[in-house]
Amino acid sequence: MELVPTVDISHPSATSLAALDAACRDHGFFLLAGHGLDDLIERAWDETRRFFAADRSIKTAIVRDQENPMGYFDRELTKRKRDHKEVFDFVDPSHVAIDQRNRWPHSLPDFRETMTELFDELSVLTDRTMALIHDALGLGDESRRQVACSRHGSSIRLNHYPVGDPVPEGERGGLADLGETALGYHTDPGVVTLLLQDDTGGLQAESLDHGWIDVPPTPGTIVVNLGDCIQAWTNDRYRAAVHRVVPMTKRSRYSIPYFSNPAREAVVSPVSELSADGVRYRPFAWREFMAARAYDNFTDLGVDDTQVTDFRVTA
Repeated sequence: MELVPTVDISHPSATSLAALDAACRDHGFFLLAGHGLDDLIERAWDETRRFFAADRSIKTAIVRDQENPMGYFDRELTKRKRDHKEVFDFVDPSHVAIDQRNRWPHSLPDFRETMTELFDELSVLTDRTMALIHDALGLGDESRRQVACSRHGSSIRLNHYPVGDPVPEGERGGLADLGETALGYHTDPGVVTLLLQDDTGGLQAESLDHGWIDVPPTPGTIVVNLGDCIQAWTNDRYRAAVHRVVPMTKRSRYSIPYFSNPAREAVVSPVSELSADGVRYRPFAWREFMAARAYDNFTDLGVDDTQVTDFRVTA
């Protein structure tokens, strides 16, 4: 059996759902085929490369800040070490009030339109992916409503991992040291992440049975990894995916994650039908958990970042 199985979402079989279930128990990664988004994904890659190749003044004009994490950033932290990447973040562009938080680059025609289409299509695909996970878990209707996400609380990020430091040499004074990896090991805080990755490679997952394994680029597929909320909702039956990206040595890497999150006002706690032997997590407010994780990424607080395991019930 493949360590990172592929599920044809247009025609999932019982065998592929069993492989998905095994992977989600071990490392939290699987691949989606049959999604029908190849043409849109190619256009998204074109716009992503164009954005990061744009003059630096276009990017620095929309830099994120502590009040609003949308826009461009090139000095994010993971585990208190600086990542080898530059990013652009945006939230649901189709919702007028939410879109007011977005910072769109000037002088890049078609960029916003393509990203809006991508957000719409990945939101729909996320709902279909959640149905796969519900089926693999064998959840009833009430639990399916609880183990859910909201496009209004979700976001897309464009990632560029260059060879070397993403910050110009003259701007590095006082910054945290670069990490040993391009992106340090971590879990995503939300529900699931749908990840588009180019053909460069470098993404790795931590398997309980096999240690660090590669999540190799596979043409025509989208990577799915589980987030912290799934781990809590399933009472540790499924595992939030611990993952990292190794440094680039020969060429840049691009990736586009869609971070699917719960509704903003959601309270996360284990579903009852997976907690017959007792709950392993106390309830936590998604808004507070996400805020803590986002702030940890922005600045070094001098302590380890907030983890879902901080909410585990102690004996």
